[in-house]
Amino acid sequence: MPAPNPAALDFLLTRRSRPAKTLTTPAPTRDELEPLLRAAARSPDHGKLEPWRFIVIEQGAMGRLADLAEARGKALGKSETDIVKGRSQFDQGILAVAVIEVQKASDKVPAIEQTYSAGAVCLALLNAALASGWGANWLTGWASHDRGFCEDGLGLAENERIAGLIHIATETVAAPERPRPDLAAITEWVEQ
Repeated sequence: MPAPNPAALDFLLTRRSRPAKTLTTPAPTRDELEPLLRAAARSPDHGKLEPWRFIVIEQGAMGRLADLAEARGKALGKSETDIVKGRSQFDQGILAVAVIEVQKASDKVPAIEQTYSAGAVCLALLNAALASGWGANWLTGWASHDRGFCEDGLGLAENERIAGLIHIATETVAAPERPRPDLAAITEWVEQ
């Protein structure tokens, strides 16, 4: 019988992301962020390809990215609502970690498994931040999927894309609980 870790299970059963727009200073220092990144890097990684990397976006870079999101939104003909939304996560951002999916050529590991691994890194980083007492939220948005924004804003290569922007800072309000999935409706048991 494996040794249980009730505290870890309780955390996972009660975890709740904090809305990014409610986060404020302080954000984790580099020394405080490093163990969170280390925890995220322990995510499942079939083939040990490390099909992801981190770009830490500090507050000083947020204005530049907000301006770029606005410029890209206008160039793409986005609505004013979309432009405001695309820029707001950077205007309001204190610190975010961009988890960058890095597709690597492999005969053994399909591209989709590399994508799943990058997603696992996002969730692991989010949970590590929450478990450490920080407020955190996993966001993307249209700018995260725009090649121009990714290349000009973060210098991404052709084989790279943003898997998630994990905003991490101090929470200002307790996040309300939200409805959760009906486990019976989404679970099938196969006995034979």
